[in-house]
Amino acid sequence: MPRTSQRTSVFSESLIREMSRVAARHNAINLAQGFPDWDPPAELVQAAKDAMDAHRHQYAVTWGSAELRVALAAKLTRFMGIPVDADRELVVTCGATEAMMVAMMTVCDPGDRVGMFSPFYENYAADAILSGAKPVHVPLHPPHYRFDPDELRRAFAGGLKAFVLCNPSNPCGRVFTREELRQIAALAEEFDVWVLTDEVYEHIVFAPHRHTYFATLPGMAARTLMCSSLSKTFSITGWRLGYVHAAPGVIAQARKVHDFLTVGAAAPLQHAVVTALNFPATYYDGLCAEYAESRDVLLSYLDRTGLSYTRPEGAYFVMLDISPFGYASDVEFAHWMTREIGVAPVPGSSFFPHAENRYVRLNFAKKPATLHAAGERLLKLRRT
Repeated sequence: MPRTSQRTSVFSESLIREMSRVAARHNAINLAQGFPDWDPPAELVQAAKDAMDAHRHQYAVTWGSAELRVALAAKLTRFMGIPVDADRELVVTCGATEAMMVAMMTVCDPGDRVGMFSPFYENYAADAILSGAKPVHVPLHPPHYRFDPDELRRAFAGGLKAFVLCNPSNPCGRVFTREELRQIAALAEEFDVWVLTDEVYEHIVFAPHRHTYFATLPGMAARTLMCSSLSKTFSITGWRLGYVHAAPGVIAQARKVHDFLTVGAAAPLQHAVVTALNFPATYYDGLCAEYAESRDVLLSYLDRTGLSYTRPEGAYFVMLDISPFGYASDVEFAHWMTREIGVAPVPGSSFFPHAENRYVRLNFAKKPATLHAAGERLLKLRRT
């Protein structure tokens, strides 16, 4: 038999999704995969039912239905403070996962180098490899996950074609300051590099931190491909609705990549989510307040365990230091914790390019009752 492709041999299946399966096998509370355990807003669910009843079952426009793009452009214009053209600057994708793949394949050729901070969301390196590019990692130094400007400059000077920026950051919860983003922007300008942003947690940012849209920085609109989704904002991770926002000439190319990757996102769900995009500003304030409460519930239990963690500034993840347990493998620890403690984490090594076994990631996108139940189990960690 012929061999399968070489590219598939250099990355593994997602540890995040694997830990969800392990959690189910042991009847553990799943704090691994980042999805909420509550329903979307009732109006949004009703809108999906109405879309089905209205016979919205066939293909929408490949790059997104007109009504969705108009509503999305209006929402982005409101929050970004710059005009967004619904017809020329957007392509709707099957989640932010496809959006990042589209962005990378739009700007990268085989052999190109793609920079990214480490720890990184595990898809980025795989996306680069599947695009024929080489991932280049720049460390964010724990416990505060700041970058060294000299290390970042060396990466850009080494010949990057693109740089992936996740802000707010999964898995470490950093919200990059405006000054840090300006440093990245200056390097992108100096070395003529595309910036592919993952901004899916744009509305989950905890005071006093603020989210800055990278494309709004001076000169960055022309070289930024913003990848985002509606999944986290409206608690619809299973709907798989994302998008790429970029300059018209870039979007013209991105639409071709998207067309041949997936053709299009689910038509009735595109119609339904317009309802959510018209929610008032109070919806976003409430969302952030609920996540801040959830964060504080989980962290209160972690404080009682005595284990070290990094307080998240945004997104809904926390990196927990498990080095006191002395495990040589964080994967082994994660399986033990799921089986014996009854709470499933993600092994931290999923987010690093090198052997790193000191961390696991927990998510707090759960109801307070779920987090209290998980927290009571986590207290066993201080006694084991």
